[in-house]
Amino acid sequence: MAKPKNVVVAQSGGPSPVINSSLRGVVDTCKMFPGTFGTVYAGWHGVEGVLKEELLDLTAQAEEEIALLRVTPAAGAIGTCRYKLKPAFSEDFDRVLEVFKAHNVGYFFYNGGNDSMDTAHKVAEMARQKGFDLVAVGVPKTIDNDVGDGAFQLIDHTPGYGSVARYWASIVQCADEENRGSCPADPVLVLQAMGRKIGFIPAAARLADPQRQMPLQIYLTEAKVTLEQMADNVNDCLRQHGRCIVVVSEGFEVGDLGATRDAFGHVQFSASKTTVAQQIINYLNERGLKAKGSARANVYGTDQRDSIAYASTVDLDEAYKVGQKAVLIAREDGNGWMSTILREPGVIYNVRYGKVPLKEVANSERFFPEAWLAPSRVDVTDDFVRYARPLIGEDWVSVPMINGLQRFARLKHILAEKKLPAYVPVGDRKK
Repeated sequence: MAKPKNVVVAQSGGPSPVINSSLRGVVDTCKMFPGTFGTVYAGWHGVEGVLKEELLDLTAQAEEEIALLRVTPAAGAIGTCRYKLKPAFSEDFDRVLEVFKAHNVGYFFYNGGNDSMDTAHKVAEMARQKGFDLVAVGVPKTIDNDVGDGAFQLIDHTPGYGSVARYWASIVQCADEENRGSCPADPVLVLQAMGRKIGFIPAAARLADPQRQMPLQIYLTEAKVTLEQMADNVNDCLRQHGRCIVVVSEGFEVGDLGATRDAFGHVQFSASKTTVAQQIINYLNERGLKAKGSARANVYGTDQRDSIAYASTVDLDEAYKVGQKAVLIAREDGNGWMSTILREPGVIYNVRYGKVPLKEVANSERFFPEAWLAPSRVDVTDDFVRYARPLIGEDWVSVPMINGLQRFARLKHILAEKKLPAYVPVGDRKK
């Protein structure tokens, strides 16, 4: 009988509260088929770890630590990266296959967003072209919910989005209480949400107030509202309610922010020299408010993707199952797929898990649907609320505590023995 091929699972891009639930799904399911899958390794800090032959042995970890991945947020367990395998980096692709060959790796699972699916697709194609026996499967992940198509036929939603939606539903509820009490001095509260140019995250603010009782305005990048129009809208709200809560995408157009870019070339508004929220309150205060007091701002950053306390139990379960499905796809269908979540029709929320070709989701970009933008351009429709509401679940996640602190998974740094010469990734040689 042939020796089972080993496994490498890795992740890249921004993390999420449920990313490790998908990792656990991959590990647990590989263990169910010992005749197919051998040792399960993690690329330490994504594909960069693969290139550097830094493979963390997940099979050697205590079962308790693997189980705790469910309630361990972000990417500290196995690391992530922003390194992209570019077409010109042929040496990198060759190196990936060399590392896989040296460690008898026949299965590669890559967990991430649209850029990560592009990496998984390229590795799958390279292996196919060179006749290398490798099965590469993508595992979807992004809090932005922007992987897939506008018709939601490739994937209904990505793991991670339900938790960030729940985060914003809770944050806006609390912000409303703050603003309700402090409005005589601070009538306008501006909350900046993640989302470079795709508005699913700020849109989730409406889940805090589906009956529209709060003086809440939501500004998605796709709405194309100007700063001047925003000021008029805010003052109209102040005249009517005496206060206003503004949730705005970090990609809202306010002019030159001196923005920085990540390794994928995307603008990092939350790391820019001047935040969108600060620009907005400066403008509102200078122009003048139709109420006494000043506008204030809160900028929410990476806590949106690293807080397990706000994680959706629905999201955690779906992230786990989509990781499981990826392993089944690898075993039954072979190379070049991404596991996916598809919503069943009907009033009662239910999903099924399927597959879609990696080439169809690689570098895909799904924008917030125009049909879900309210006519006012500062709100979303009830159709969006019906779409997003089931994703945030019904209850708080249970997180184990020791001495008042959260108990996260702590994997031992057990690395596979290196068998190849040291290697510097092509993209790092130019630094």
